Amino acid sequence: MTDDIARDSINAIRALAMDAVQRANSGHPGLPMGMAPAAYLLYTRIMRHDPADPRWPDRDRFVLSAGHGSMLLYALLHLTGYGVSIDDLKAFRQWGSITPGHPERDAEHVTPGVEVTTGPLGQGFANGVGMAMAERLLRERFGREVQDHRVFAICSDGDLMEGVASEAASLAGHLRLGRLVYLYDDNDISLDGPTSLSFKEDVTGRFEAYGWHVQEVPDVNDLTLLEHAIERAIGDEERPSLIRVRSIIGYPAPNRMGTSKAHGAPLGEDEVRAAKEVMGLDPDGDFAVPDAVREHMSQRARGGALRGEWGARERAWRDADPERAKVWDAAWAGRPLPGLDGALPPDWGADSLATRVAGHKAMAAFSAFVPTMLGGAADLSESTKTEFPGGESERYDATQAGRNVYFGVREHAMGAVVNGMAAHGGIVRPYGSTFLQFSDYMRASIRLSALMALPVAWVFSHDSVALGEDGPTHQPVEHIAALRAIPRLTVIRPGDPDETAEAWRTILEDCDGPVVLALSRQNVPVLPRDGDGDGALAGADGLRRGAYLLRDAPGARATVVGTGAELSVALAASDLLAAEGVPTRVVSFPSWELFAAQDVEYQESTIPSELPSVAVEAGITMGWERWVDSVVGIDRFGASAPGGEVLQRLGISAEAVAERVRGLL
Repeated sequence: MTDDIARDSINAIRALAMDAVQRANSGHPGLPMGMAPAAYLLYTRIMRHDPADPRWPDRDRFVLSAGHGSMLLYALLHLTGYGVSIDDLKAFRQWGSITPGHPERDAEHVTPGVEVTTGPLGQGFANGVGMAMAERLLRERFGREVQDHRVFAICSDGDLMEGVASEAASLAGHLRLGRLVYLYDDNDISLDGPTSLSFKEDVTGRFEAYGWHVQEVPDVNDLTLLEHAIERAIGDEERPSLIRVRSIIGYPAPNRMGTSKAHGAPLGEDEVRAAKEVMGLDPDGDFAVPDAVREHMSQRARGGALRGEWGARERAWRDADPERAKVWDAAWAGRPLPGLDGALPPDWGADSLATRVAGHKAMAAFSAFVPTMLGGAADLSESTKTEFPGGESERYDATQAGRNVYFGVREHAMGAVVNGMAAHGGIVRPYGSTFLQFSDYMRASIRLSALMALPVAWVFSHDSVALGEDGPTHQPVEHIAALRAIPRLTVIRPGDPDETAEAWRTILEDCDGPVVLALSRQNVPVLPRDGDGDGALAGADGLRRGAYLLRDAPGARATVVGTGAELSVALAASDLLAAEGVPTRVVSFPSWELFAAQDVEYQESTIPSELPSVAVEAGITMGWERWVDSVVGIDRFGASAPGGEVLQRLGISAEAVAERVRGLL
């Protein structure tokens, strides 16, 4: 390779970025122009990837955490041979395009080569940490023959200002994730102006304190220095690496480079022409790429050879250990191993227990069927009960990749890291856990998991004011409604231990996208299901349909609906009314989203419109009007007192539900 072809290739990346942003009259040309040399180096000399197979399991992952610079990534994908055409570049930021304003991993608009949705700054930084954690677990479980790659990223000043990146960087240093190589675009410019307006810290010192290997490259255009720095980073297997790369935003646009005017707006036709003249390009050549550049930058031959070498190793590995290969195949299919049905539900060993405890027992029961399931809690594993059995042998730390992650008090990073695990692949239903109240800290990550339709589980315990004495700072009331408002997110509140086990079965076998599992702190009764004696109720398998008739009553005059821990309140209210000669149906309603997916006939048969209906839930009442005539809920903050007393004083009782039914009748 000659210096001339490298220069021409880098200039082609810059020109495509300028042209696409100018045509769209919208976008961020500065980062793609400034960091084009670094990106060129990664995609043509450093990273192991194959444009013909963007989902090859052992590819190096690339994350553009500074997602506003999306044209950098799209130009690279086009030039290196991915399925992104010149017409796709011309459709940048247009309806239905696979080149949206920020990189998107979306089943509806597939952009081959995009690993994660980025744009909210800091999220991609933390996603990469999750990818590195996933790679390490899979490498230890299956061997270097099939899993042996790295995670590369380009991040910005804005990424490093975000708290989520700080949390993730701290965790990565603690876990010594040596497969991370991040290039920090240090250009001294933010949207408001110089970064000195708000950001003067010693980034090098901060990341060294986190336990990262930090290097500095004074000029992004010096490919030799930059390549050597990347090679040193790759060689350090004990520490994640940050390479602080000095660049000039908008380089080489003569009147805009080095200013905030190059950050988030088109350069203007005159400035685009001037920049092309500086680079020795035809100023009138829109979206022009020299044939020599196309030939040089295509990675199809190189990528095919790399993937072919891996394929030979994988076949030999598969032949040598077919049983382990079956586990590998199930992991990459994202499904549990056969036999899960026989493991659930486990023996509860009690007449009542909290659904968080039931969840823990269920996890122990299905543990062997999801050997690559990875996750943990934000310093609350003893409270949320979300650990796999195995003790120290299953602990994920700096020396081994067990399945139980101690995220520490880092809820925001935990959410983004879990998303990265799922985006990596091979990790069956990764999960993050905390109190439901603290899902607010994770909302951006939860929303992105839904936007990407990632198969993750968000396990939130202490799901109502019934948690008691910790008071309103810890008592969720609006949170379930807020989570239900997120498109593509399934929320499940199981009403008893059997429903909790069925919820986990549904999550592992039926759900493709993200799921919230909301669990109680307080005990609830193990309901007398089919075949358990007099007064037996319907089996918990109805949970898969979101809502189901739990108890029927001849001549029923109303329907009482319960969800989560309040299911037992609904049953008790039905008993009160029955004693008065008012028969009622009782419906368990653990998931709005699963119920909404059913046909109208099933919905009508479950909650008949001709009967008055009352729901009870220990949260705000907003939204229930879609399903029932009236709802007993809590439209205020909670209070510090024993949980049972808080529920009673705030009106979550059988008496209150029965009175509401009487009023409707």
